Amino acid sequence: MRKIVASTFLSLDGVMESPDKWHLAYWSDELGEAVGAAMADSDAMLLGRVTYQEFASAWTSRELADDPGADFMNNTPKYVASRTLDTVEWKNSTLLKGNLVDELTKLKQQPGKNISISGSAALIQSLMADDLIDEFQLFVHPVVVGTGKRLFKDGATQKSLKLAEFKELAHGVLALRYQPASA
Repeated sequence: MRKIVASTFLSLDGVMESPDKWHLAYWSDELGEAVGAAMADSDAMLLGRVTYQEFASAWTSRELADDPGADFMNNTPKYVASRTLDTVEWKNSTLLKGNLVDELTKLKQQPGKNISISGSAALIQSLMADDLIDEFQLFVHPVVVGTGKRLFKDGATQKSLKLAEFKELAHGVLALRYQPASA
């Protein structure tokens, strides 16, 4: 069975919003390799509406020569969870309609690699409440951002996780992999 893996850059105070404003100072070849490995482990992306629109705007004009991640971003199948979009235009994108839990349960039962979620805080929070996140891959940066969307919002239901793997990367970034304690 496929896994849904939430993979995100995170500040020490739990902010995941706008990493382009705070994480670049911590970028390293080692972090690039870890992100590349996460991409290699997945063959589908799951995106919320906001992240889908931001990514589509940023990636559709990039070519492989400009950015090695462009091939993955543009050619990987993308599943979009949205209550407001009627269509999705970005190459290889499918709008999930109907009951999201049912749709994702069916998708997880199909053969393939991981289904990755990047960004999409509200989607991750919703899926976590429905016990649909199989793994968190967190790249925790040694910076306090102060404001912004957080991975775990106030009032979230308590969930026990177990640490599956950790590694300290260059510039003090921690690569952490957590799974539900019940797994």
